[in-house]
Amino acid sequence: MKERAERNRTITLSAEEYNLFSRKLCCLKKDIPVDLGEIVNKTVNNDLFDIIDLLPKQFADLIVVDPPYNLTRDFNGFTFKSSSKNRYFDYLRSWFPKVVSLLKPSGSMYLCGDWKCTSALQQVMEENLTVLNRITWQREKGRGALSNWKNAMEDIWFGVKDAKNYYFNVEAVKLKRKVLAPYKENDKPKDWEKTEEGNFRLTYPSNFWDDISIPYWSMPENTDHPTQKPEKLIAKLILSSCPENGIVFDPFLGSGTTSVVAKKLGRKYCGVEMNKEYCCWAEKRLERAETDKTIQGYSDGVFWERNTANLQTANNKQKMKPATRPDSFNLFSKITSL
Repeated sequence: MKERAERNRTITLSAEEYNLFSRKLCCLKKDIPVDLGEIVNKTVNNDLFDIIDLLPKQFADLIVVDPPYNLTRDFNGFTFKSSSKNRYFDYLRSWFPKVVSLLKPSGSMYLCGDWKCTSALQQVMEENLTVLNRITWQREKGRGALSNWKNAMEDIWFGVKDAKNYYFNVEAVKLKRKVLAPYKENDKPKDWEKTEEGNFRLTYPSNFWDDISIPYWSMPENTDHPTQKPEKLIAKLILSSCPENGIVFDPFLGSGTTSVVAKKLGRKYCGVEMNKEYCCWAEKRLERAETDKTIQGYSDGVFWERNTANLQTANNKQKMKPATRPDSFNLFSKITSL
């Protein structure tokens, strides 16, 4: 086990915890189809390719897909190797349509990737869904490059089965930003509010996100997973595109972020992950989510601009409370036309 600094909050497992959480995992038999009740609110410890055909069709309101990018990467002993563009296409096409078949007719999907594989992701999504948007988010982590630009961006493709009938709650994902040049009309704030901590405005979300912090050693959500997504990022996807009590599915669960955030936000979840240790990390995080619903960067029913002064105070007030919007803000729009 790695030696860590005293203040390091990275999630680890003792031998006792590993045994305990291992017993909570759902392991499906390769040839037996399963009912929805067998997998809801479960961490499924299987290779996706062994069990994808056994899962119930059209059960998920939202699917969040964070597959291996076309890079050589070690995932706790399993090495995914980069390949040619055509071979990566073949890899995506071997499972993507089957994952789409798990989506409800009114469901939505988000598909994550980096600049090297984003064109392949767009193409495979367009073959199976209607693409509505590409989200680009600022991933401020990693070393600089001496002979190239540092890669600090990733993409998330947003697609739906039915472009005239899908769930999207824009009110749930507004961003609270500081107002540096407040404008008044009739000596009253226009589109902003004055608070003791400063002047703020709720803004509509765009498809460029620069308010995301990558998990690091001092954050309680951090694990040793090499490509862990931030809880704040996944919270935006879930709040916007899955109704309360809906089901969120993640076929490449990793350390469990999608399931954990779904639980914190009052949604059902199911995730598939082949690595047993990653599954146990997910179970430990899910257990913590029973009593701690906080999501860094999300409090008081809004997403806060990164490094906002009163963010920590707001988060502390929210601790031990469900991280959902107040009823008065719990609105959604069912899209009827583009």
